[in-house]
Amino acid sequence: MLRTFATALCLLTPPALAGEIWVTNEKDDTISVIDIETLEVTRTIPTGERPRGITFNSDHSLVFICASDSNAVQVMDPDTGEILHDLPSGADPEQFVLAPDDRHLWIANEDDAVTTVVDVETRRVVAQINVGIEPEGMAVSPDGKTVITTSETTNMAHWIDTDSKTIRANTLVDARPRHAEFIKDGTELWVSSEIGGTVSVFSTADQAPVAKIAFAIQGVHEDLIQPVGFEVTPDQKTIFVALGPSNHVAVVNAETYEVEDYLLVGRRVWHMAFSPDHTRLFTTNGVSGDVTVIDVVQGEPIKTIKVGRFPWGAATRP
Repeated sequence: MLRTFATALCLLTPPALAGEIWVTNEKDDTISVIDIETLEVTRTIPTGERPRGITFNSDHSLVFICASDSNAVQVMDPDTGEILHDLPSGADPEQFVLAPDDRHLWIANEDDAVTTVVDVETRRVVAQINVGIEPEGMAVSPDGKTVITTSETTNMAHWIDTDSKTIRANTLVDARPRHAEFIKDGTELWVSSEIGGTVSVFSTADQAPVAKIAFAIQGVHEDLIQPVGFEVTPDQKTIFVALGPSNHVAVVNAETYEVEDYLLVGRRVWHMAFSPDHTRLFTTNGVSGDVTVIDVVQGEPIKTIKVGRFPWGAATRP
């Protein structure tokens, strides 16, 4: 499947590489901005304490940063690097998701076991929803009607109705769910379980299990294979899964649910972001303090870029 996606990319007229990858550095309280064409860090921007989750609004005019130890979501002008204001995020925000209409930010508050909903325009909290212990992963369906919060200690994915802001279903997953994504036009939900070592797939129609994907890397102990963040190709047929301290990214066929390849990256890979044309994938490697650049067409790493200490989140700015 990776070959199929890569072949499709090769048939396109090669676009000029452009854009930036924004990487949060947990220990330095900074963001490293990587130029996609030169593969160099062009800016280092100070943030609040322990930045982790990061996302842009739809027109990329604003960037939102989870400053976890500052207990705030910071809103930044990406052109100037100026922090415009803080949003009332609740305690220890780790990950979040912005609704498709850019109006509401849904935030996982790890310490308080709640999901906080903030109106981005009024800068007010509009709801707090009790979820399981240590919420982290967040996802929103393409139609904006369902938000997922994953709870690390409760080992659940909570299905939240965005209109009523109430939980309509809870789904058990393997130990320590870290990340969630809706794929295939919102018909499937994928959830990674760090300690369980799996990715679980559910039908969004009835929350029924569809598949469970396990990983095995030759020469790597199974305890080190810890799925965390993942990224989906535009055709929704290939999923790249970061496997934590195994120092690998798995390439998964989203149609057969089989692992097709493993790519060696830096130490303790957390999250990833594609270049705007999806020909390159950038991984944040926490322990080695760098970013690995993967050539998606060739299916291999091509460069390592040094960033700040303990890089964690990543987001793309065209």
